[in-house]
Amino acid sequence: MSIRFTAKARRGMVALTIAAGLAVGVAGCGGGGDDKKPEASASASKSGSSGASTQEGTDEPVAELKGEDGLVLRIDSVQRDSGGFLTVSGEMKNDGDKAARVSVRTAGDETEIIRHGSSLGGATLVDSKSKKRYYVLRDTDGRPLTTTGMPRIDSGASIPVFMQFPAPPTNTTDVTFQLPTFASATIQISG
Repeated sequence: MSIRFTAKARRGMVALTIAAGLAVGVAGCGGGGDDKKPEASASASKSGSSGASTQEGTDEPVAELKGEDGLVLRIDSVQRDSGGFLTVSGEMKNDGDKAARVSVRTAGDETEIIRHGSSLGGATLVDSKSKKRYYVLRDTDGRPLTTTGMPRIDSGASIPVFMQFPAPPTNTTDVTFQLPTFASATIQISG
Protein backbone atom coordinates (compact mmCIF):
# COMPACT_ATOMS: atom_id res chain seq x y z
CA MET A 1 0.00 0.00 0.00
CA SER A 2 1.44 3.33 -1.04
CA ILE A 3 0.85 6.49 0.96
CA ARG A 4 1.44 9.84 -0.73
CA PHE A 5 1.60 13.21 0.96
CA THR A 6 1.45 16.67 -0.53
CA ALA A 7 4.24 19.12 0.29
CA LYS A 8 1.85 20.88 2.66
CA ALA A 9 0.97 17.58 4.37
CA ARG A 10 4.69 16.70 4.72
CA ARG A 11 5.39 20.08 6.33
CA GLY A 12 2.46 19.47 8.66
CA MET A 13 3.77 16.01 9.52
CA VAL A 14 7.25 17.42 10.26
CA ALA A 15 5.74 20.16 12.43
CA LEU A 16 3.57 17.59 14.18
CA THR A 17 6.56 15.32 14.79
CA ILE A 18 8.55 18.19 16.28
CA ALA A 19 5.60 19.24 18.44
CA ALA A 20 5.11 15.65 19.56
CA GLY A 21 8.75 15.39 20.57
CA LEU A 22 8.61 18.63 22.52
CA ALA A 23 5.35 17.71 24.20
CA VAL A 24 6.54 14.15 24.97
CA GLY A 25 3.78 12.69 22.81
CA VAL A 26 0.63 14.08 21.29
CA ALA A 27 -2.98 13.16 21.97
CA GLY A 28 -6.10 13.10 19.82
CA CYS A 29 -9.82 12.79 20.16
CA GLY A 30 -12.89 12.63 18.05
CA GLY A 31 -16.56 12.03 18.05
CA GLY A 32 -18.22 10.14 20.80
CA GLY A 33 -20.92 7.70 20.07
CA ASP A 34 -22.80 4.70 21.16
CA ASP A 35 -20.09 2.28 20.12
CA LYS A 36 -20.45 -1.12 21.68
CA LYS A 37 -17.69 -1.47 24.26
CA PRO A 38 -16.14 -4.85 25.01
CA GLU A 39 -16.81 -6.19 28.43
CA ALA A 40 -13.31 -5.68 29.69
CA SER A 41 -12.00 -3.95 32.71
CA ALA A 42 -9.67 -1.00 32.68
CA SER A 43 -7.16 -0.70 35.46
CA ALA A 44 -5.98 2.71 36.51
CA SER A 45 -2.67 2.88 38.26
CA LYS A 46 -2.56 2.99 41.99
CA SER A 47 -1.89 6.56 42.96
CA GLY A 48 -1.53 8.30 46.22
CA SER A 49 -0.50 11.83 47.03
CA SER A 50 3.12 10.74 47.41
CA GLY A 51 3.13 7.91 44.82
CA ALA A 52 5.46 8.04 41.85
CA SER A 53 3.91 8.55 38.43
CA THR A 54 4.99 6.92 35.19
CA GLN A 55 6.74 10.14 34.23
CA GLU A 56 8.94 9.83 37.32
CA GLY A 57 10.53 6.62 36.09
CA THR A 58 8.28 3.78 37.22
CA ASP A 59 7.09 1.14 34.78
CA GLU A 60 3.53 1.31 36.11
CA PRO A 61 1.12 2.49 33.37
CA VAL A 62 -1.40 5.24 34.00
CA ALA A 63 -4.08 2.85 32.65
CA GLU A 64 -4.56 -0.24 30.52
CA LEU A 65 -7.69 -0.52 28.40
CA LYS A 66 -8.71 -3.81 26.82
CA GLY A 67 -10.17 -3.83 23.33
CA GLU A 68 -11.17 -6.28 20.64
CA ASP A 69 -9.05 -9.11 19.21
CA GLY A 70 -6.56 -9.08 22.09
CA LEU A 71 -5.56 -5.43 21.66
CA VAL A 72 -4.59 -3.50 24.79
CA LEU A 73 -4.05 0.26 24.95
CA ARG A 74 -1.46 1.08 27.59
CA ILE A 75 -1.46 4.75 28.59
CA ASP A 76 1.96 5.69 29.94
CA SER A 77 1.70 9.48 30.18
CA VAL A 78 -0.94 12.21 30.44
CA GLN A 79 0.90 15.53 30.27
CA ARG A 80 -0.18 19.16 30.12
CA ASP A 81 2.03 21.43 28.07
CA SER A 82 2.52 25.18 28.22
CA GLY A 83 0.51 25.71 25.02
CA GLY A 84 -2.75 24.63 26.65
CA PHE A 85 -2.76 21.09 25.27
CA LEU A 86 -2.98 17.70 26.93
CA THR A 87 -1.01 14.83 25.42
CA VAL A 88 -1.93 11.22 26.10
CA SER A 89 0.74 8.76 24.98
CA GLY A 90 1.50 5.10 25.34
CA GLU A 91 1.39 1.97 23.21
CA MET A 92 -1.07 -0.32 21.49
CA LYS A 93 -0.13 -3.95 22.14
CA ASN A 94 -1.48 -7.13 20.66
CA ASP A 95 -1.89 -9.67 23.47
CA GLY A 96 -3.83 -11.99 21.14
CA ASP A 97 -2.51 -15.13 19.52
CA LYS A 98 -2.67 -13.82 15.93
CA ALA A 99 -2.03 -10.55 14.09
CA ALA A 100 -4.75 -7.92 14.52
CA ARG A 101 -5.72 -4.53 13.15
CA VAL A 102 -7.02 -1.64 15.21
CA SER A 103 -10.71 -1.28 14.36
CA VAL A 104 -11.68 1.52 11.98
CA ARG A 105 -14.27 2.45 14.61
CA THR A 106 -11.50 3.96 16.77
CA ALA A 107 -11.57 6.94 14.37
CA GLY A 108 -15.06 7.77 15.66
CA ASP A 109 -17.97 8.83 13.51
CA GLU A 110 -17.11 12.40 12.52
CA THR A 111 -16.88 12.75 8.74
CA GLU A 112 -13.97 15.21 8.90
CA ILE A 113 -11.80 12.75 10.82
CA ILE A 114 -12.90 9.62 8.94
CA ARG A 115 -11.99 11.12 5.56
CA HIS A 116 -8.33 11.19 6.68
CA GLY A 117 -8.14 7.43 7.23
CA SER A 118 -7.60 5.20 10.23
CA SER A 119 -6.71 6.92 13.48
CA LEU A 120 -7.46 7.14 17.19
CA GLY A 121 -9.57 10.22 16.40
CA GLY A 122 -12.60 8.84 18.24
CA ALA A 123 -10.90 9.24 21.63
CA THR A 124 -12.50 11.61 24.13
CA LEU A 125 -11.79 12.87 27.63
CA VAL A 126 -14.71 13.46 29.97
CA ASP A 127 -14.30 15.93 32.82
CA SER A 128 -17.26 15.04 35.02
CA LYS A 129 -16.33 17.78 37.51
CA SER A 130 -16.77 20.53 34.87
CA LYS A 131 -19.32 18.49 32.90
CA LYS A 132 -17.31 18.78 29.67
CA ARG A 133 -16.17 16.39 26.96
CA TYR A 134 -12.91 17.06 25.11
CA TYR A 135 -12.36 15.81 21.55
CA VAL A 136 -9.13 15.17 19.66
CA LEU A 137 -7.54 18.33 18.28
CA ARG A 138 -7.20 18.74 14.51
CA ASP A 139 -4.82 20.56 12.23
CA THR A 140 -5.97 23.21 9.76
CA ASP A 141 -6.77 20.51 7.17
CA GLY A 142 -8.98 18.61 9.63
CA ARG A 143 -6.52 15.80 10.35
CA PRO A 144 -6.71 14.49 13.91
CA LEU A 145 -3.66 15.13 16.11
CA THR A 146 -3.30 11.49 16.96
CA THR A 147 -1.64 8.34 15.70
CA THR A 148 -2.90 7.60 12.18
CA GLY A 149 -2.44 4.84 9.61
CA MET A 150 -1.86 2.11 12.16
CA PRO A 151 -0.43 -1.10 10.69
CA ARG A 152 -1.44 -4.65 11.43
CA ILE A 153 0.06 -5.53 14.82
CA ASP A 154 1.65 -8.97 15.11
CA SER A 155 0.94 -11.13 18.13
CA GLY A 156 3.05 -9.90 21.06
CA ALA A 157 4.09 -6.71 19.23
CA SER A 158 3.22 -3.11 20.06
CA ILE A 159 3.25 0.31 18.40
CA PRO A 160 3.63 3.74 20.03
CA VAL A 161 0.48 5.88 20.04
CA PHE A 162 -0.50 9.41 21.04
CA MET A 163 -3.54 11.67 21.15
CA GLN A 164 -3.70 15.41 21.78
CA PHE A 165 -6.62 17.25 23.38
CA PRO A 166 -7.36 20.76 24.62
CA ALA A 167 -6.25 20.81 28.27
CA PRO A 168 -8.99 20.84 30.91
CA PRO A 169 -8.78 23.54 33.61
CA THR A 170 -5.69 23.24 35.84
CA ASN A 171 -7.84 22.29 38.85
CA THR A 172 -9.00 19.17 36.97
CA THR A 173 -6.71 16.28 37.82
CA ASP A 174 -8.78 13.25 36.79
CA VAL A 175 -10.66 12.62 33.54
CA THR A 176 -12.32 9.59 31.98
CA PHE A 177 -10.58 8.42 28.81
CA GLN A 178 -12.79 6.79 26.18
CA LEU A 179 -11.88 5.18 22.85
CA PRO A 180 -14.41 3.28 20.71
CA THR A 181 -14.04 -0.53 20.98
CA PHE A 182 -11.98 -0.21 24.19
CA ALA A 183 -13.00 -0.16 27.85
CA SER A 184 -13.01 3.28 29.53
CA ALA A 185 -10.68 4.31 32.35
CA THR A 186 -10.18 7.21 34.72
CA ILE A 187 -6.73 8.69 34.17
CA GLN A 188 -4.77 11.18 36.22
CA ILE A 189 -3.30 14.28 34.58
CA SER A 190 0.25 15.19 35.51
CA GLY A 191 2.06 18.47 35.01
